[in-house]
Amino acid sequence: MKHSYINSGLLFFCISILSLFSCKKNDGYNSPPSEDKTKPGVVTNIKIENYNGGSYILYDLPNSPNILYVLAKYQIRNGVSRETKSSYYSDTVKVEGFAKGEVYDVTLYTVSRADVMSDPVEVKIKPKTPVYEEVSKSLFIEPDFGGIHVKAANPFKKEIGILITAFNKSTQSMEVYDQHYTNSEKVDFSVRGFDTELRDFGVFVTDRYGNISDTLKSRLSPLFEQMLDNDRFTAFNLPSDTEIYPTWTVNNLWNGTAGGNGWHTNPNQVAPFVCTFNVGDSYKLSRFILYARPNQYSFSHGNPKRFSIWGSNVASPRDIKLPTVAEEGIVLGDWTNLGNFRYPDPPSGLSVGATNAADNAFVVAGVEFNVPLVAPPVRFMRVAVNESWSG
Repeated sequence: MKHSYINSGLLFFCISILSLFSCKKNDGYNSPPSEDKTKPGVVTNIKIENYNGGSYILYDLPNSPNILYVLAKYQIRNGVSRETKSSYYSDTVKVEGFAKGEVYDVTLYTVSRADVMSDPVEVKIKPKTPVYEEVSKSLFIEPDFGGIHVKAANPFKKEIGILITAFNKSTQSMEVYDQHYTNSEKVDFSVRGFDTELRDFGVFVTDRYGNISDTLKSRLSPLFEQMLDNDRFTAFNLPSDTEIYPTWTVNNLWNGTAGGNGWHTNPNQVAPFVCTFNVGDSYKLSRFILYARPNQYSFSHGNPKRFSIWGSNVASPRDIKLPTVAEEGIVLGDWTNLGNFRYPDPPSGLSVGATNAADNAFVVAGVEFNVPLVAPPVRFMRVAVNESWSG
């Protein structure tokens, strides 16, 4: 059996805010905020609300009109100090970035407009387990085509980094091979570029405060992978396939260009929009890259937003009308749902219709999708677009 992947160009198809600032006349000196050098009073009635990796410290301010802010000093781990300020308009200071879910000391000061600090007030807090450690508990790695597959849960949707280390035979040491940063709830990605030799891998989690989890270690053999020969691809039109717009035929999916005609269906058709083709032999698929139509069509028009890939390994598969939505792995006639996919939102975070040049560059580069490892080998494929970006 050949283990391969499809790189068939699936050619389906700033807001500037002007801020005006007025400038105050500068007389050549800055007057001190206050001439009052009196030491301010301390905060009282302190209450603690702990969360994952940090705490909210609530307090009552002293009755003094000269207070400018409250200052919190603390260490998030040995040798690493932080300070947090909260204005006198607030009754809460937030302290965060702690490496563990254990007891920490925080020192609070009130600071006057003349930059005079109050006596210190010592507070003990006990943050809940930091997010990076919670994520590390769910880390999972397994062999993948040309590398390893990494999974984890990030239910708090906080910014984390997943770093992958691999054994380097040249240096005889473990070295950082890849870094993956995300705030997604579900961490699910592959790291490739390895041969099939048994190799030591490691995965650990970090956060924006420099905290690092323990490393999950594993010795794995990546799976063999090679590119499919798309010269062997041919259209295999079935009666239930969607009508094709002239010159925008199925073979444009794998013609190697992303700037010309793609696969385009006739207007006024009903989802799912389907095409079928033969990949030339029986392959177990690993991944594919989808090249959507760029420029003014990025994240719009007929570009696919949600789509499914179906496959068959029989010599001449029979036609069947595909459903708009189906469970991954379901078998209908000669066809198996190999996976349901969702094209990512614009990386800029801008709403659709307000995308920028970076979003278009993302589209032009193509988006890679993994085919589930449990998917069976196939010799025929059907692309079924369930929803386009224009709805």
